[in-house]
Amino acid sequence: MIERVIALAALAQSLKLVQQLASLGQTEQHPESVLFDSLFRFEAEDAETIYGGTETLGRGLDRGLRELLALLGHGPKDPAVGRMGLTLLALERSFVRHPTAGERVQSTLRDVERQRQHLGPMHPTVINRLGDLYAEQVSPIGQRVLVQGNPVYLGQPPIVAEVRALLLCGLRAAVLWRQMGGSRLDFLLRRRAMTEAAHQLLSPLD
Repeated sequence: MIERVIALAALAQSLKLVQQLASLGQTEQHPESVLFDSLFRFEAEDAETIYGGTETLGRGLDRGLRELLALLGHGPKDPAVGRMGLTLLALERSFVRHPTAGERVQSTLRDVERQRQHLGPMHPTVINRLGDLYAEQVSPIGQRVLVQGNPVYLGQPPIVAEVRALLLCGLRAAVLWRQMGGSRLDFLLRRRAMTEAAHQLLSPLD
């Protein structure tokens, strides 16, 4: 259950940052960098490693874990995060079933990784390429994620690219959740176990 909760927390954090960008035009760099790093951990053996390792996991996914707890009924939740999350989980099904999308995305990510090493992990060129990757290879194959916010910000290409890059991070988390055995039944039958796992991951911070 811990690994499923890590994946769901990453999904929730991605979408919380999407909503913040759409509404305010900016967000914090550290919660973003944890998510962007996860896209390039191709050979990681478990969810903890994908999101920074056991020692820093709670801090890196703090916002996502708290948002997940809210979605499970433990605090004020953001309805937009829940709505986008359901859409992204549906998109994950279309993505995984697509005959070539997975290979194309991974091939492009390996190319972006070379740029990332040269330019830096949060360079605008890197973010733009991640946004383009989502728009070109992911968005057309399934249900579109509707992002609502301030039109002033959603009309700015750099913010649009960052939003799309974060949606790609959310998709990565959704795929991981499913790979770890996650299903919709978790939200019906295993809410208590999910809540306990989230609190366990947050306990070093509280």
